[in-house]
Amino acid sequence: MIIAVDVGTSMTKADAYDDEGRKLAAAEQPSRLEQYPDGRVEQDLEDVVASVAAVVQRVRQDGGEPVRALALTGQGDGLWLRDRDGRAVRPPISWLDDRAGDVVRGWQDDGTVAEVYRRTGSGLFPGCHAPLLVALGRDEPESLERAAVAGYCIDALVQRLTGEITVDPSDASLPFLDVVSRTYDEDAIAACGLSDRRGLLAEPAAPGTLFELDRRGAELTGLPVGTPVTGGPFDLPAAAVGAGLSQPGDALLIIGTTLACEVFTDEVREKPSTSSAVEPAGMWVCTPEPGRWLRAMPAMVGTAGLDWLLDFLRADIGDLEGLLEGTVPGAGGVSALPFLSASGERAPFVDTRARGQLEGVTLATTRGEVVRAVCEGIAYTAKNCFERAASSAEPAGRFVACGGGSRSGPWAQIFADVLERPLIVPDDPGLGTRGAAITAKHALGDDLDPAAWAAPSRTVEPGPESGRWYAEGYARYRAHVDVAREFWARQAQGFARPPQ
Repeated sequence: MIIAVDVGTSMTKADAYDDEGRKLAAAEQPSRLEQYPDGRVEQDLEDVVASVAAVVQRVRQDGGEPVRALALTGQGDGLWLRDRDGRAVRPPISWLDDRAGDVVRGWQDDGTVAEVYRRTGSGLFPGCHAPLLVALGRDEPESLERAAVAGYCIDALVQRLTGEITVDPSDASLPFLDVVSRTYDEDAIAACGLSDRRGLLAEPAAPGTLFELDRRGAELTGLPVGTPVTGGPFDLPAAAVGAGLSQPGDALLIIGTTLACEVFTDEVREKPSTSSAVEPAGMWVCTPEPGRWLRAMPAMVGTAGLDWLLDFLRADIGDLEGLLEGTVPGAGGVSALPFLSASGERAPFVDTRARGQLEGVTLATTRGEVVRAVCEGIAYTAKNCFERAASSAEPAGRFVACGGGSRSGPWAQIFADVLERPLIVPDDPGLGTRGAAITAKHALGDDLDPAAWAAPSRTVEPGPESGRWYAEGYARYRAHVDVAREFWARQAQGFARPPQ
């Protein structure tokens, strides 16, 4: 069997698959996410490593078959600084972090963001490598001086388990990679003022690279020394592999902590008619297959926003269906901008000042209508993201939805209605481990039957009466976003953090 591990933002999951794609065992374990009032969001590398060791050992025991390979995937972006032994020189910084928000705003004003976007097709946001490296160079340069590598979650684990310093091209895609040549764009690095930190960037691994567990990795996992290990792709492209995206135009909607909207493509370009006016946002992502990419719009909104609202209403995800029952499209006149991340939004636009709003609430508004308004707002954001992706890669093929939010029938119906597309919803909402296992099988040289490895699924058809209503609702949403962005810009000082 192959053990695949997906290290999420707050949960580590492992699944064991046999050679026919059947899941033999599963385990999960939470990991700590430290969120501070000033916008910093960090993790503990030792806690993450311990969570990986725990879930691997459990599925190894429960799966009952010899282990052929360990396949790793997980969260992307952020900044995981390590020394040459793979130890953290400071707590890893999450992609949710906001300490570099002022760096991004300055770069938007002086043209740096536009220059990097012109060179790589990737928009910069506070939680990605470039601004975080600059912020640390300003605030704690000693951390950068102690570091041997500035990496990501997955390659941090590869280093701890195999001793190799590397990075998967999917992780390296944002912000410095020329995704066609799979090499760093030195001018993009220079534009960010980081040429002197170039040595911290590991060179991307070649497609199909296999690593091997060393003694330290074997002790952590309970697997034999020399067990093959694959390190990537990160969770967004791994889910695309697990979803079976294979033809240009196939699309994946991930309704998770990140609301990720991505389209599979065989070319990297933006339509000439729109490229000059397009606001830098989103990213091109290398897939495990050379000559194939994803045009991704990973929004900061997602299930975290709904979880926050449910907690605020003293409800939980099990109450969602009951809360939505009896509500109708439009949520009784209530509308929502679901931008609840402290670091703002990164797709389909980048605005570090973006904040959530509810509009149209009256004394007659029900809890269910507020919940529906947020669910609709997140679905409208997905539609906006796919429209933006269409300037580079038209979503015209299969449309697959996965992630925790896809498990809710009523919410999946809202997405299908808003997107006006049939959604294929796999029974297995976590396609990341499946995609990691498929990647490992290809690296091992195995023949693979795509049909056997496809998770069983259902199709959610858009409702026949909802299209007109949601088209009008989406137009109002877009107008609301435009007005809100002007308001955020004018009221920036009003969002300043209070004195510490």
